[in-house]
Amino acid sequence: MPIGDSPTPLRQSSLPFELKDKSDFDQIVSSDELVSVCGFGSLLSERSARSTFPDLINFRIAKLNGFRRVFAHAAPIFFERGIAKPETKEISSLSVEPCESETLIVTTFEIQKSEIPAFIEREHEFRFLAVIPETLNGLFYTTPAVLCARYSDEEYFLNRCKGSEDILFQRYGKYGITKIWMDDILPCRAYLRHCVLAAKNLSDMAYDNFLDHTFLGDRTTTIREYLATSGSGIMEEEPPEDVKHRYGG
Repeated sequence: MPIGDSPTPLRQSSLPFELKDKSDFDQIVSSDELVSVCGFGSLLSERSARSTFPDLINFRIAKLNGFRRVFAHAAPIFFERGIAKPETKEISSLSVEPCESETLIVTTFEIQKSEIPAFIEREHEFRFLAVIPETLNGLFYTTPAVLCARYSDEEYFLNRCKGSEDILFQRYGKYGITKIWMDDILPCRAYLRHCVLAAKNLSDMAYDNFLDHTFLGDRTTTIREYLATSGSGIMEEEPPEDVKHRYGG
């Protein structure tokens, strides 16, 4: 959103800050009851974004400074959909984490304030940060966007699961996941392919940025390097028929 859309503009020096619960999101709701979302993986695809947020508006490309993408957490949705490969540790989804020297090409779009509870439930494992993306020519948006960032197992258990082992089991334990955030797992193959195709379809700039500014859990190996070595063949693999549309880029 351009300058002036926020009813109580936040100083950029105060960002990013964490949105710990639903009430915190009120700080980033615009005067017309909209919330901006920042996409960096599957949400680089407008089709994918609309499958999750059918009523989104103003889908556009943007830039975000000070973060990098990392494949470093287990995602139960991949087990539910039959595309996780625990035997090879190919179970990881994507998050972002602060990294001062990095810049990401992202997307941003608006959803209704009423969609926030469903958003929190769907992105349950993440730390929600309010950030300020900018246009490709360097103009900052004044209404912050919510970004799904790396959490920790300890904080997740205390804050999202409210210290309940039962909640943790229903979300993760029943899939044999005993630790969520890990640095020694690999990207889920179908999901990685989907994200790469989403970036490629968005723009050449987004594609190159995704390949060179997205890392394995070692924070050293880029996705470009991974796909050229031990991850070779991933881009040629078709997803299973029942999820082909969802993971089609």
